[in-house]
This record gives sequence, structure tokens and C-alpha cells, in this order.
Amino acid sequence: MAAEENLALNEALFRETNERVEERVRGLATEDEQFAIFCECASLECKERITLSKDEYEFVRSDSTQFVVNPGHAAEGVEDVVMSNDRFAIVRKRGLAAEAAEFLDSDETNSS
Repeated sequence: MAAEENLALNEALFRETNERVEERVRGLATEDEQFAIFCECASLECKERITLSKDEYEFVRSDSTQFVVNPGHAAEGVEDVVMSNDRFAIVRKRGLAAEAAEFLDSDETNSS
């Protein structure tokens, strides 16, 4: 498996965990409230958290090649920073990593 695909797989694992968190928070949080999720960077050792609103989270999830990471956690050469602020960066995969992310996201959707 290519290194890019491994990075996408690692990030997809964090995305799946965060989607479960979001499902539980969805009914409890108001539109203005923020909730914490795990950084979706490629490092399996990263346990950092990110706080964002439901709208911010939904924007990230609007594209299966997008992930939310802590500032400075983007994987150069594999993804582009789409948006960033002092709390997080939204990155978009490209190339094989994007294909793997799309495949893994569609696989999760089909198995739900």
C-alpha cells in the first residue's frame, strides 16, 4: 500500500471515531455550542483534540477528501490546507490519498 493510502487510512480511522461523537452530540448541542473531536491528522500517536461548531464540522464532512487537523498537522505533499484559523485547519487530500479517502468514506456509508 502506498504511503499516501496509509495516511488516508489513518485519518479515516479518526474521522469514523469523530462521526460517532458527532452523532451523539447532534441532539444535545445547540447551533452555537462547540464540541471536541480528535485531530484527524495522519499520526496514530496524535491524541490532540479540536473544538468546533456543528456548522464547522458539517463543512468539513461536506467533502469526503477533507479532514480537520490541528494547526501544523497537515501532511505536506499529500494534502492542501483549505481553511485555517487559530483552532484548526481543514485539509483536502489529493492524488492516491484522495481516492483512498473517498473509497473509505463510501465504504463507511454503505456499511451503516
